[in-house]
Amino acid sequence: MVMLAAVLGTVARAETRPLTLGTSTQGGGFSLYGDELAAAINAVDPGLKVMSRPTRGTDENIPLLEQGELDMALVQGTVAYEALVGVGRPRADLRILTAMYASPGVFAVRGDVSARTLDDLKGQTVVFGTEGSGLVVLADYVLEGLGLDMRRDFDAVFVSAAAESPRKVIDGEAVALWGAGVGWPGFERVAGAPQGARFIGLDEAQREKVRARHGFLMPMQLPAGSYPGQDEAIDTVGSWNLVLIRSDLPETLAYRLMSAIDKAGPALTARLEQAGETTPANTAVAAPERRLLHPGVERYLVEIGLLE
Repeated sequence: MVMLAAVLGTVARAETRPLTLGTSTQGGGFSLYGDELAAAINAVDPGLKVMSRPTRGTDENIPLLEQGELDMALVQGTVAYEALVGVGRPRADLRILTAMYASPGVFAVRGDVSARTLDDLKGQTVVFGTEGSGLVVLADYVLEGLGLDMRRDFDAVFVSAAAESPRKVIDGEAVALWGAGVGWPGFERVAGAPQGARFIGLDEAQREKVRARHGFLMPMQLPAGSYPGQDEAIDTVGSWNLVLIRSDLPETLAYRLMSAIDKAGPALTARLEQAGETTPANTAVAAPERRLLHPGVERYLVEIGLLE
């Protein structure tokens, strides 16, 4: 009996220990999303005890997951794809917990700047973000697909924290800021400044050229009204950001997390517009291959009729 009690106590402690969710540097979109996601999950299922943890971003999150220092982490779509299918590296033994939101990549310039196309930005000072950010990886893919290089064809600026980026554009130190998605804090700050913002995407020929080389990037739009003063949708390409989870975590735990995320959807969306895309349906679509879903997530999607 004593031995059984000890075993049960160990299991209980394992089930109730905090689960760490890696995010990004403070001031970035991942940091904001991760904090809200953790709070929403805990509100629906307090026993899960999800704790968000600031990191240097996507490039740090994957090795921290692989080393077991994180249980889950937010990962930009192109980097997640590379890790999961083994592009330029061995395949990561990680799985998909949920889709976060789509990341249509665009540039933002001040409203009083004359630049209106990507060609207008060549040779100009452009802030691409933090070196460890998945947004920089996305920019590399997009520009490489167009035969461009951010360090050769632009005066590329990189920052130590995402919160530093918008100020450089607002103050005129840089012409443009690269970013992605709805509700991204950097774009919110530029669009909310006195001069406002204009957004630059890719024309049809540019989109086709990028996708001919990098087919995993999908045609996407930044919807009209995503930011103040943005009256038209902006066409571009992008990828789905994902929450990755350690593959060795129990199926029952991943199932419970997916269930909590689904139930928390309305409350999370009310607090964060882009979280409206964090749905089981988008998770089923965003997975490059079904086998990359955590078995607990796959079981949940089968039970609600999204997978056969």
